Amino acid sequence: FKCLCIDKSTQSKDSVFFRDGVRRIDFILSYVDDKDGERKQERRREYEANLQKAGLELETEDKSESDDGKTFFLKIHAPWEVLATYADVLKIKVPFKANDIPDHSQIPMNWLSTPFRLPDLVMHPEPDYFTAPFDKDKADFFLIDDKDTFFSPSTRNRIVFYILARCPYTTEDKQKKGIKRLLSNGTYSSAFPLHDSRYYKKSRDPNCESERFSLYKHWATFLCFFKEQPLNLIRKYYGEKIGIYFAWLGFYTEMLSFAAVVGLICFLYGLMTYEENEWSKEICDENIGGQIIMCPLCDKKCGYWKLNSTCSSSWQSHLFDNVGTVFFAIFMGIWVTLFLEFWKRRQARLEYEWDLVDFEEEQQQLQLRPEYETKCTNKRLNHITQEMEPYLPVTSKCARTCLSGATVLFWISLIIACIIGVIAYRLAVYAAFASIMKDSPTNNLHMVGSLITPQLATSVTASCINFVIIMILNLMYERVAIWITDMEIPKTHLEYENKLTVKMFLFQFVNYYSSCFYVAFFKGKFVGHPGDYVYMFGKLRNEECDPGGCLIELTTQLVIVMTGKQVWGNIQEALVPWLMNWWGSRKARNHPESLYCRWEQDHDLQGFGQLGLFYEYLEMVIQFGFITLFVASFPLAPLLALFNNIIEVRVDAWKFTTQFRRPVASKAHSIGAWQEILNGVAVLSVVTNAFIVAFTSDMIPRLVYMYAYQTNGQLSMKGYINDSLSIFSIDQIPAESRPEPGENPAWFNSSITTCRYRDYRYPPGHGQEYKHTMQFWHILAAKLAFIIIMEHVVFLVKYFVAWLIPDVPSEVKARVKRERYLVQEYLHNYEVEKLKDQLTCNTYNDCTCPPMIYPSLPTHEVLSECL
Repeated sequence: FKCLCIDKSTQSKDSVFFRDGVRRIDFILSYVDDKDGERKQERRREYEANLQKAGLELETEDKSESDDGKTFFLKIHAPWEVLATYADVLKIKVPFKANDIPDHSQIPMNWLSTPFRLPDLVMHPEPDYFTAPFDKDKADFFLIDDKDTFFSPSTRNRIVFYILARCPYTTEDKQKKGIKRLLSNGTYSSAFPLHDSRYYKKSRDPNCESERFSLYKHWATFLCFFKEQPLNLIRKYYGEKIGIYFAWLGFYTEMLSFAAVVGLICFLYGLMTYEENEWSKEICDENIGGQIIMCPLCDKKCGYWKLNSTCSSSWQSHLFDNVGTVFFAIFMGIWVTLFLEFWKRRQARLEYEWDLVDFEEEQQQLQLRPEYETKCTNKRLNHITQEMEPYLPVTSKCARTCLSGATVLFWISLIIACIIGVIAYRLAVYAAFASIMKDSPTNNLHMVGSLITPQLATSVTASCINFVIIMILNLMYERVAIWITDMEIPKTHLEYENKLTVKMFLFQFVNYYSSCFYVAFFKGKFVGHPGDYVYMFGKLRNEECDPGGCLIELTTQLVIVMTGKQVWGNIQEALVPWLMNWWGSRKARNHPESLYCRWEQDHDLQGFGQLGLFYEYLEMVIQFGFITLFVASFPLAPLLALFNNIIEVRVDAWKFTTQFRRPVASKAHSIGAWQEILNGVAVLSVVTNAFIVAFTSDMIPRLVYMYAYQTNGQLSMKGYINDSLSIFSIDQIPAESRPEPGENPAWFNSSITTCRYRDYRYPPGHGQEYKHTMQFWHILAAKLAFIIIMEHVVFLVKYFVAWLIPDVPSEVKARVKRERYLVQEYLHNYEVEKLKDQLTCNTYNDCTCPPMIYPSLPTHEVLSECL
């Protein structure tokens, strides 16, 4: 098309129509005419000719009309005939009758939710209809008032993209096709559907819906953080796949509020029982903890120390290590089941309301990825479609799968190597911190001096280093996971996303959680005892737990990694697109408003890639892992997640409406592979929390002491500290492990012959010197018994709740059956009426039967391997 220069001031800059003001722009392709671009010109010429053969109408804006003076814009319009044909191919559901089922569902005390509601026009932008898959041969069966508005803009851009992805651009080789390849080789610079208006004000064109403005006003502004989300409008504007994501995110945030309240109550319980903490009182008592001399925590650089120096950390540990911890761990095991079961019901309701009940994955599986069709040159008969289709030979598939698996194992090994490096750092610097901080001026600081310990310094710095490594590795894993998945050549988009989802989650799982697993289940568990310590790499003595217990260190690790990830993620999500858009539109800011057209505005925004939604899910599922796998160590984790998600919903909404081009609408009837991942994390969380309470917390040893070893005959914790510490003879410490001269405190002298350490071993001089006592085995048996009992109780409740709550609400089942019945009944009546009309026409020469809406379609090429 040769562009005619026109006066843009006569057009609305927000117009989404061709120059005639009638034909709607369904898609935009942009390109820059390079000096050495003859081959690209030939591709564009052939591609656009093939698009016209497929029935699309094109109009080009010359580069002289663009804001940078370099970019051509190709506007694409799909006429009614093309939309009808491909709506039939894609089995798009359209209305045929108004919904006549009365809605009797009433929410108790509905008036309480009034402040959180949005206007009904925003919440329900479309009337409720019964729908059926479109059939172009029965067009007059459906409720078609206006052909121009019958298909929504999101449906139109979905159909056009389907054509663009399958249209060839060469004459000699039909395998070279699709807009994705043309974008990758630089023939076109971008391809996107248009937003319908500016986000901060309605379009001046009365024919534009301005749904983007409504979404920004009622959804994307942070002042609406307490309002419900307009899910129906989101679905209508962005498509079902994005709508399902925001529905899941909103539901997850609602459910988090219950977990956050219970977690806060458990934390407050720890505060209220602060003064009843008998073992901390004994540690802080000058006559008990002040008289207990502890063995050095590291070789040479660490001296002997008194137990009461850990008074502050002992009190801190009680905030999270108490009876409430056990209750909260059990509660979260049940909460996660309720969350997943109620989400299935919510999802089933959305499937009905959004016409996804009959949307089967098989429909997507019939739609091969263009990349698969291009790379697979072998052909075979598809027994379903009876058409020849490309396929990947078994030998090639096996080889690619083996290479993919080996690559995944290599990168996971790299993560583990990095974690071992961080552990080695912890072991190496602890002695240095202990020596440096012995006479540190921070010890004299008011209030906080006693909190700054070598253990805390080591834990905090190691956690920060680990967080930095995690962020760096993340950038590498994204590229590796995509490369591996591309190499496997998945057959369908659904298969591609599922394969990528599993790989990325596996990488992220090991990357984010491995340090927490180390602190929870390995640190302090294999240290040996004085005189027989266990060493890593032959010279680094294994790390012992903080004197207040390993649980407080797990809490520190969890808070730093989880909070750091959430804060960094929100800043990155909001700031990076804004800065890139600000820089990209700097030239256009100098132009008058009347010269900055709708397609130019959207061209300057960031492109929403095919994996854009994937990263949003991944971020939330990683957070879900933090608040379920290790929640026994930090009951406030759900509260932090709740605050983050309230912000996350609005940041994502703001980003979608203001910073990104409009994504191509696509269908999805569930959250896909993420559902199975959430189920797996939920099961694993019961096991990890049971082990944290049993082996990381000091809860079980305390209970065993109180009920079995209390010598006063009372159920109290008096004497627990002395009972939990074993005795070691100082003269038996090897010379290479003894503190260097000057490392011991001033109060230490030769009259002190023994030191204490955390363990249950016989004292020196006993017949079984330094062997585990019977109390150790009793405690171990109690820990294992607790794990078994807790897991069985939680799993029993989980399965009972899952059985009790049906996945699909009964009223939804009834509505689905009613709709299917009506489809059959109305189609039967329709066929009978058509048959009567035909018989009447055959009987009388003068036929007066009503014509079809489009009695004959112009012949054009239908691009579909489904046909």
